[in-house]
Amino acid sequence: MKRTARASKRGQLSTATPAKPVRSYGRGTGVPHPVDVDVGKRIRARRLFLGMNQAALARALDLTFQQVQKYEHGANRVSASRLSAIADVLGVAVSFFFVEGPSDQDTRMEQPETIELVRRYYAIPDERVRQQFLQMVKAVAESSERRVPERARKRA
Repeated sequence: MKRTARASKRGQLSTATPAKPVRSYGRGTGVPHPVDVDVGKRIRARRLFLGMNQAALARALDLTFQQVQKYEHGANRVSASRLSAIADVLGVAVSFFFVEGPSDQDTRMEQPETIELVRRYYAIPDERVRQQFLQMVKAVAESSERRVPERARKRA
């Protein structure tokens, strides 16, 4: 640590430590790093997509469910070796946990109902039925989008 000499009010020299930069997150701040939070969200989303609870993931990793919970919330950092083990259990590559681009992604993709819908969709064994279901969902969404302007006109 570099100390600098400077004059005090009484004309004497004193040694002072330069001020450390203040961080808004990280160790000692009580605020997790945004990357840790994003990785945790991806762990949680994949676990839910597979229909796995925290206890099942914890057992597979020989951890407590509380530790998995801390990883998912970004409270504890996931080491590289642990992340590799998590990726193996969840059936994805380690790169799955790192999203390219801005971290302000659409949070609707992390909602339990979205994850359940996707799980149920892929549980349909017949590809043709899945495609018909997808077309039906698109038609309902488009119909709803057309009705929104009509409702706005009626209010005006």
